[in-house]
Amino acid sequence: MTGDSLRAELAASASAGAQPALDYYVITPEAGPGAFPAEGLVVEEFVFAGDHRTIGLNTARWSTDDRAWQSSAAFGRAMREDPRLRARVVAAGRTDAEAVCHRLGGGELPGEATLRGCFRDTLALPDSAPLRLGPEGGSGGFHDSRVYRVLFAGDLRLPCLARLAPEVITLAEDADDPRTRIAGTGGLRTARDVFTWEPRRIGPGVACCVDLTAHLGTPSDGALRPLLRSLTTAIRHAGPIPVTIERFS
Repeated sequence: MTGDSLRAELAASASAGAQPALDYYVITPEAGPGAFPAEGLVVEEFVFAGDHRTIGLNTARWSTDDRAWQSSAAFGRAMREDPRLRARVVAAGRTDAEAVCHRLGGGELPGEATLRGCFRDTLALPDSAPLRLGPEGGSGGFHDSRVYRVLFAGDLRLPCLARLAPEVITLAEDADDPRTRIAGTGGLRTARDVFTWEPRRIGPGVACCVDLTAHLGTPSDGALRPLLRSLTTAIRHAGPIPVTIERFS
């Protein structure tokens, strides 16, 4: 996906509230770009609270050993906690996942409704109400203002991010310096809402995040879920694996 098409998707999804698809990953003996041998597939979906913070994660995997889709909260946790396994996990779109499924002898990739039926052991995520440091509601003419953090396991992988989403995130001049915490900025304005975001380093090679500030001009927060989804997808395809979405205010 080019930066222009991703930017268009962000604007369209934020305005229309598009239904998110599942997240797909290819498990490889050795991670890397282009064509590589694969040994399995993973599909995932976060479970959200009403205010768009995550409270659970559903994971199912298919491997050449088992040759069947199996729910596995333990594998979803391991993808995020084990650096060696994480290095073998490559984000994919559904079309690529379909091709890999055929290549591995798994036949047709099931539809998303069928895949969701494989989720049987949800991994519970830490859940707490946001800590508001000021009064309820927004300011500056906005109905409400919120701050979200999308946390990822792994490094930002700036070359991939610059290639995949140049119109979504503008990298800082010193983004290559590992001491630079805020690696870039981005923003989007809809008819009544204003969103800004910053990709940040948290620990060298360990974790990163995207902090999203949302100023909502109407009582509706329907733009938030698809926008958080689109930002998560942009970073996910650059390498890091999403861990959770927290709401800070």
